[in-house]
Amino acid sequence: MAKLPVSAEEIINIFGPHQHYPNKGTVRSNPQNPDALIKTHCCFCGLQCGIQLKVKDKKVVGFEPWNDFPFNEGRLCPKGVQRYMQDNHPDRLLSPYKRVDGKGFVPIEWDEAYDVVVKEIRRIQEQYGKNSFAMLSGVSLTNEKSYMIGKFARVALKTANLDYNGRLCMVSAGAGNKKAFGMDRSSNSWADLAHAEVIIITGANVSECFPVLTHKIWEARDNGAKLIVIDPRQIPIARTADIHLPIKPGTDSALTNTMLKVLIDNNWLDHDFINNHTSGFEEAAEAVKDCTLEWGEEVTGVPAELIYKAAEMWGKAKTSFLMHARGIEHHSKGVQNVSSCINLVLATGRIGKPYCGYGTITGQGNGQGGREHGHKCDQLPGNRDIENPEHRRFVADIWGIKEEDMPGKGLSAYEIIEAINRGEIKGLLSICFNPLVSLPNNNNVRAALEKLEFYAGIDFFLSETLRHANIILAGSLQEEEEGTTTSAEGRVIRIRAVVAPPGKAKRDSEIIMELARRLGEGDKFSYKNSEETFNELRRASKGSAADYYGITYGRIERNLGIFWPCPSEEHPGTPRLWEDRQFNTNDKKAHFNPTPYKKPMEEPDEEYPIVLTTGRVVSQYLSGSQTRRIGKLVDIYPEPLLEIHPKLAAQYGIQENDLIKVSTRRGSALFPANVVETIREDTVFIPYHWGGVNSVNQLTIDALDPVSKIPEFKVCACKLEKTGRKKGENSKELANQSRDIQY
Repeated sequence: MAKLPVSAEEIINIFGPHQHYPNKGTVRSNPQNPDALIKTHCCFCGLQCGIQLKVKDKKVVGFEPWNDFPFNEGRLCPKGVQRYMQDNHPDRLLSPYKRVDGKGFVPIEWDEAYDVVVKEIRRIQEQYGKNSFAMLSGVSLTNEKSYMIGKFARVALKTANLDYNGRLCMVSAGAGNKKAFGMDRSSNSWADLAHAEVIIITGANVSECFPVLTHKIWEARDNGAKLIVIDPRQIPIARTADIHLPIKPGTDSALTNTMLKVLIDNNWLDHDFINNHTSGFEEAAEAVKDCTLEWGEEVTGVPAELIYKAAEMWGKAKTSFLMHARGIEHHSKGVQNVSSCINLVLATGRIGKPYCGYGTITGQGNGQGGREHGHKCDQLPGNRDIENPEHRRFVADIWGIKEEDMPGKGLSAYEIIEAINRGEIKGLLSICFNPLVSLPNNNNVRAALEKLEFYAGIDFFLSETLRHANIILAGSLQEEEEGTTTSAEGRVIRIRAVVAPPGKAKRDSEIIMELARRLGEGDKFSYKNSEETFNELRRASKGSAADYYGITYGRIERNLGIFWPCPSEEHPGTPRLWEDRQFNTNDKKAHFNPTPYKKPMEEPDEEYPIVLTTGRVVSQYLSGSQTRRIGKLVDIYPEPLLEIHPKLAAQYGIQENDLIKVSTRRGSALFPANVVETIREDTVFIPYHWGGVNSVNQLTIDALDPVSKIPEFKVCACKLEKTGRKKGENSKELANQSRDIQY
């Protein structure tokens, strides 16, 4: 690969991102009778809120609330309200394209696109070996497409090196859940939140990242629940919490270990549950024996009296719910952080009971189902282990291949980038993954893309990453293909094909099946429709930890979703796990796991004295490839800002809107200052939804958790310098991204 075929400005001029605004004559703003009103779900976060999309003249033109869907009951966040604006967008990819140096991207026919992709796959694999060609996938895809991609990579592409952007999301939670419970799923339907006496939210900016979930928490507050929020920032939900613990980034397990020590010292424990339904308590207790309140305060920066008060509130409650998200998971010890939270739940025995639970808030649309059935480098459908011979044989039989022909465990997402840079991987196929924005230390990612001998991508918009592609395959939006997703609760729901892909764009599944056919494996990818794919997924999951066998399209429709595990069509599904106290482990007990505190991989020092942490804002989603094209969402938060406390700002003479140079050991970038009192004095925060010169992931560290391989986005060391300039003077690219387009 070379660098971009033309300048970034020239690519942006044609393919965007451009801002799309609703025309005043649309159905939504000037209601009239649509041709159809189709019940489906939001394409963004793991809440998967129900929504009705309006169709007029075979186009999505608006939406209406879906009041009957039980989770959101018609409520939508700002992204959900605007999600229909990605349809009919002027940036939409309407045909395949090929890269032409000096010209940019030129439209081509599908036959040529397929021929080039298959020819290059064969050339690279014949020259360098099967694993020299890798695939990166995304969990915005349905269960059916996730399953198909997992099968495609192993059966048609015949590579071990398949991974997905869920590697940046749920993998630490998944690993921690498996270690403790033998199953990777939220323990409860979130209906149980309503009557929990105490709720802990740690590392989850619920009000901005999962706004509709906030309503469930307010229901609990109305019923008298106490709320404990653990976060280095006074995020919106923390402002009304009973206790806010403003933790220093990277010290999460120090805090929860100290809380566990308080529980033990005060005998706020459920001894019957511990003795009869768990193992490993003694080892976990030994690991926290020195985690005194004084030590906890010193390490975390949270006053000892607040830590004690939170532990007491949790320990004395009769019902409780603990929830977390990326704030504790995006660490080089993310699995340990998750395990330390689970230890608090197990110590008090409040799981498997009404109004008692534990769960991870899934960040991506199908982050739950995607990792259960498809494109994770170490898993097979049904959350099976790709290195387990019995699991391999079962799935190989479903797929119609020999077990010995199935590749083994491959590299995780960032490890694939590292292998490209080492020259071990020469070719790449991606679908709905934008690693040039999403991955840490992204100058390394850019270098890798430039080293590839061939890169093809399937997507519906041309992302920052796809600017480096040889071939672009125009794929489909969520609403352009039938399927299912699995919400963060574990509820399997139906996605409806509302409209067909526009122009010459194709459904993602059509593209994958045609590539498989041309690679000589078409007989294994001859699905007539998405339901047929789902029925094969059901069989492949039968008897597994993530058993979907009893779930059918019809049952989902009739029941507005079914919770897995669901082993038969007579089974009602499982909204609340572990009611029989039989866990999915070898000894049927829940497992405590010792969590001795480990420091972050990079801490502040004399040269880089400030902690940098990252996260989301309410109007943007992941790498922003979708939301940065929707005008009203961009208007809410047009560019990344540097949140800084007034006292820290005063040390540097920084004022609101000053353009600040932020530097780490990976590089430097410019961000306007946003002086706020809602952040720790030793920490700055920058959201990560932007690419190019506006990308904070130029700066983040590429340290990985040794178990989950998740990157440590949430803590690294930085320094600040004033530039003498003000907001708005930082980038030509931002100006290009700010064009207003009506359609």
